[in-house]
Amino acid sequence: MQKGMPTVRKDAAFFIETRLAAAWPDNDGKQTPMKNHPVFIAQHACGCCCRGCLQKWHGIPKGRPLNTFEKQYIEEVLMQWLQKELDRKKENK
Repeated sequence: MQKGMPTVRKDAAFFIETRLAAAWPDNDGKQTPMKNHPVFIAQHACGCCCRGCLQKWHGIPKGRPLNTFEKQYIEEVLMQWLQKELDRKKENK
């Protein structure tokens, strides 16, 4: 992770707020790219890429804005996955 984990965490919070937090996000189900940022990859790996996946995998219902706890929860899920991936890659060197 060239940017460093603090920057990636800020990016994760930004993506959650701008792409997931609304009750009905624009282009829901297609708003998260599959590449070009580690957070995007983590979102797909963790079922945090759209409101449908958040409902299916995390029990966070569609149709209402995310609350502060849910945003923090999603951010933590993503950061834990990213840290495990980073650790795994270090072990395999």
